[in-house]
Amino acid sequence: MSYKYEINKYFKQLQDNLLNVKKIFSLSDSSIHKARNELKTVTIKNLDCVIKSFKIPNLLNQFTYSYVRDSKAKKSYHYALKIHNFTPKPIGYIEFYHATLLKESYFISEEFKYDFTIREPLLEKSFPNRDEIFRAFSRFTLELHQKNIFHKDYSPGNILIKKNEDRTYIFKIVDINRMAFFKLNQKERAKNFSKLWADEETLRTMAQEYAKHHPVSTSFTDEVIYYSQKNKNIKNFKKRLKGKSVID
Repeated sequence: MSYKYEINKYFKQLQDNLLNVKKIFSLSDSSIHKARNELKTVTIKNLDCVIKSFKIPNLLNQFTYSYVRDSKAKKSYHYALKIHNFTPKPIGYIEFYHATLLKESYFISEEFKYDFTIREPLLEKSFPNRDEIFRAFSRFTLELHQKNIFHKDYSPGNILIKKNEDRTYIFKIVDINRMAFFKLNQKERAKNFSKLWADEETLRTMAQEYAKHHPVSTSFTDEVIYYSQKNKNIKNFKKRLKGKSVID
């Protein structure tokens, strides 16, 4: 089995650990997320890290990621380097090949010690400083947009939040293998709020805060609500087809 890897120049001391990532990952019992892909926290040379193990792709995608497109691990690493102010610090990635086809791949980043994700205040109306959090989050979203960053999976679990002692907030985005970089128009800015699954009141709060700091037309708030509802309708339609209960 062959491999390809890259490591951040600031973490060269972890190169041997990156090459041994499969063993390190298998020995860790600190899984923090397990679905299609799995994330585990590990401590390497006194540095707290997160390792993301990507699911082995099907045969077609094994060929695609080997010869046509970059793997999800490689994209995660390169995107994190490109937008390093908005993500946990990237350490490196590694890909393992068998018979020239991609099999296993891993992305390693420094662990960001967050307090909660955007999901918590979205679900809990009584969450402390809820309105304040959403206004700060809207300003963070604007900062991404002003840097021509469009996160294609801008969903609640992918937005990490740390509260400072002075009641300011630090936001970081994760699951960044699906990104686009371009100058956003108003429609695209509004559309980027659609996967949050927020209620109309919260969407209004965020849209109005956004409009305070960036010139948009008077239709912006309505557009944010429209694209959010459109996404909900699509997701709920798919749930109905599968016989699953829908979510308001």
